[in-house]
Amino acid sequence: MSSLKSWIEAMRLRTLPVSVAGVICAVGFNISDGSFLIVPAALCLVFAVLCQIASNFANEYFDYSAGRDRSGREGPRRGVTEGDISPRAMKTAVFATLAAAAIVGLSLTLWGGYWLIAAGIAVGLGALAYSAGPYPLSTHCLGEVAVIVFFGIVPVNLTYYVQALAWSPSVFAASVAIGLMGANVLIVNNVRDIPDDRAVGKHTLATAFGVRPMVVLYVVNAIAAALLTINVWLGASDMWSAVPGLYVGLSVIIALRMASLKGRRLTPLLGITAMLMLVFSVLMTSALSVG
Repeated sequence: MSSLKSWIEAMRLRTLPVSVAGVICAVGFNISDGSFLIVPAALCLVFAVLCQIASNFANEYFDYSAGRDRSGREGPRRGVTEGDISPRAMKTAVFATLAAAAIVGLSLTLWGGYWLIAAGIAVGLGALAYSAGPYPLSTHCLGEVAVIVFFGIVPVNLTYYVQALAWSPSVFAASVAIGLMGANVLIVNNVRDIPDDRAVGKHTLATAFGVRPMVVLYVVNAIAAALLTINVWLGASDMWSAVPGLYVGLSVIIALRMASLKGRRLTPLLGITAMLMLVFSVLMTSALSVG
């Protein structure tokens, strides 16, 4: 019988700031233009977190089913692969979590309209397509692209829309920035997993190009994210002007550490990258809210 600890590990709590950051970022823009509504914003947050948990569960189940996971891997313990959670239980958890997300998503149509059903279906399919189907995105060097779309562009713009009932170029730019930050979390994950992924034939950008190019990409993503949100910082008071520079500087330090560490010693950097992304989004929301 699987333990609560095994299920908590399968949720991959250290990565959940990725989904939270996108919603917080959007809320900042809603507060800034006076369109903030607490109920749909809270529902968007629950929906985003549930979708990420479902994606994490699906990744564990489908990687196990396809033989892409092996016992004793460098990363955090995989419950299904190690026998802590049965494959059937994990499969049930995937679709139960997606069902819960669907219920929350349906409630958002009260604010955003029924077209959100199509958007919700696309998000659900994306959560599965990352690891499942005839062309799993995570095994064809498309994991980072999927993160940019489903953890950046989609949640930020939709969270903003269900409150403002409008689209914004500034919000879109910020959504790409959030996506790039989320992609950096995956970069650390995939650099850590290079030996395991190569052993089972899993193709990621990290296995294709190696450590050094991924370290460079990590820094490039950080710089691009700072530049994409520069209007936010320039439009706020001087107290916020140092934030983008600090973010890039800390990202460079993390990248240098990533270049010098191997295996499970990289896992803390994954959590630090996710928390840095969350802090950046909170500070951006603060800058948008108080100026």
